[in-house]
Amino acid sequence: MSVEEHKKQAASSVKCMIITVSDTRTKETDKSGKLIMKLLEDRNNEVSEYQIVKDEYDDIRSLLHRASERNDVDAVLLNGGTGISFRDTTYEAVRDSLDKEIPGFGELFRYLSYAEDIGSAAILSRAIAGICKHTAIFSMPGSSGAVSLAMNRLILPELTHVLREVNKDRR
Repeated sequence: MSVEEHKKQAASSVKCMIITVSDTRTKETDKSGKLIMKLLEDRNNEVSEYQIVKDEYDDIRSLLHRASERNDVDAVLLNGGTGISFRDTTYEAVRDSLDKEIPGFGELFRYLSYAEDIGSAAILSRAIAGICKHTAIFSMPGSSGAVSLAMNRLILPELTHVLREVNKDRR
């Protein structure tokens, strides 16, 4: 079966949780979280929950575990905390929560960032995606440019397809 046939069999919408990881942002100042919400809703996806959490490894892991247990969350979209500073723990929290990694997401995100946007600084990005139980998780940098790139070029074109694949053998 071709990729296009898979996509035709996928659900038309996905129930998503948005998590902004930041020690400083509020719902009023979180441009990237709002952008994710708008892009999801523009494609008729449902936002089940939207939160801002501090960049704390245990808190992020706990939130991801709880999200993977919920029936109203098919995918979690995180932004922020993916850099290389000491406080940036999102990558580790996501990586350690995954049952399966989707390495192509981070690879393509860095490639597109390099080619279209930020040049060699793309090596500093620690975008990551994968599956926790039957929940897709995508973690991207927190800048609105990075969110726009990840959402428009990678996540939205494949989100329903990813969920089809994750759930096709579910009993």
